[in-house]
Amino acid sequence: MITISQATRKDIPIIQEIAHQTWPLTYGSILSSAQLEYMLDLMYSDNSLLEQLTTKSMFFLAYEGKTCLGFSSCENNYRNNKVTRLHKIYILPQAQGKGVGKALIENVIGIAKENQSEVISLNVNKFNKAVSFYKKLGFEIVA
Repeated sequence: MITISQATRKDIPIIQEIAHQTWPLTYGSILSSAQLEYMLDLMYSDNSLLEQLTTKSMFFLAYEGKTCLGFSSCENNYRNNKVTRLHKIYILPQAQGKGVGKALIENVIGIAKENQSEVISLNVNKFNKAVSFYKKLGFEIVA
């Protein structure tokens, strides 16, 4: 059974660990090693995550028992519109196909509904294998 909980400051190391395990697999064929390290440092340093957690973004952790298998991040009222923006979703490779991503997306959908958002938006690199996952869940390519 997958459970979702909202992340706090104390969860920063868990988010960092998952990012460092998933990014090379997700972006290794798209970005150079130097670019990967730069982006991980830029987006997942202690200071960056603390700022994200304490401003507009909400992070959620997906657990199976006591093991964290992935996380998502979203923002309500994105750019002052009735939009919930999915900023991040990363699932450990060994947990893919277990419904973790779907559970995290369903959590974001619930947040969007509570916030009366008209749409959920996200950006994904067209070469990212996750494009098919998003399409399967009903997302559409608009640009």
